[in-house]
Amino acid sequence: MLGSGTSLIPQQVSAQGGPVSFQVFYDDLSPYGTWVQSPEYGFVWVPNVAPGFTPYSTNGYWVYTNDGWTWVSDYSWGWAPFHYGRWYNDPSHGYMWVPDNEWGPGWVTWRRSEGYYGWAPIGPGVSINIAYSNGYNVPYNQWTFVHDRDFGRRDIHNYYMKPSNNVTIINNSTVINNAYIDKSHNRTYNAGPDRKDVEKRAGKTFTPVTIKESSRPGQTISNNQLQIYRPQVQKDVSGGRKPAPSKVENINNLKPVNKQATLPQHQPTQPQRNPQPAKQQPAPQQRNAQPAKQQPAPQQRNPQPAKQQPAPQQRNPQPAKQQPAPQQRNPQPAKQEPAPPQPPKTN
Repeated sequence: MLGSGTSLIPQQVSAQGGPVSFQVFYDDLSPYGTWVQSPEYGFVWVPNVAPGFTPYSTNGYWVYTNDGWTWVSDYSWGWAPFHYGRWYNDPSHGYMWVPDNEWGPGWVTWRRSEGYYGWAPIGPGVSINIAYSNGYNVPYNQWTFVHDRDFGRRDIHNYYMKPSNNVTIINNSTVINNAYIDKSHNRTYNAGPDRKDVEKRAGKTFTPVTIKESSRPGQTISNNQLQIYRPQVQKDVSGGRKPAPSKVENINNLKPVNKQATLPQHQPTQPQRNPQPAKQQPAPQQRNAQPAKQQPAPQQRNPQPAKQQPAPQQRNPQPAKQQPAPQQRNPQPAKQEPAPPQPPKTN
């Protein structure tokens, strides 16, 4: 595994166009969410997603690239919030994204436990030195863990551990500090678990996916190539109009999220367990229905005695048929009665 401070030279890819400002974020993400003014971070973006959305966990997966483990999002807007900026979890409105200008394969902190890999979003304003150290504490329910044998799967969302297991896993884990230093762009990020270690535990090899820069917002992956829009973004723009969203909503007008719905997203199997009780709930109704079927049973038993009442009539005829039997037995003694008259013949 690569240690902290290890330098890797990324594949050189020709840049598409010149530097851009934050305006590219404001314009391209507006159709997919709401920009609000945050007292702490300025303009932040709230995506239009279902309750339970978790960055680097919902609708996506990790692929190994020349830049390390890279998050590939199934959202059309995923090229921006998962590779630039930081996410934070607002207690009332869920996850919000704070723009920044540095590109990375995935701005997360990594952990390794016996049998598990895990990751969690890095919050805004957290330096890399802190984020990749033991001193950075992320709430347990913001972590995503999988068995190490399942890491690298395209359907990894089916293998997330229950958040209730996170505390135990975290307490027995260590930080993965696989530093990736991109000297060409003067940036450092965590490449994630060592590929050889993952291959050993997953039992398969991972051929690095080549990253190709796209000229327009978006990302696609095919033929072992990830085409993604990753322009050089300038934070400070000299002269001209200051970048800003065309529409900014008051944060108080946002609909609060159901905080209870945010946890199951770490493990899709939890929503499957909820329907099971729903299927079990009708069971008492079935048990109630069985007594309901048993209630008519006395009515069925009543007719049975009614059918049994004629039975004595059938049994009466049987004795009637048996009454002649004594008559048959009487004739037999009648055949023996002539025996006494035989002695007078001897007189």
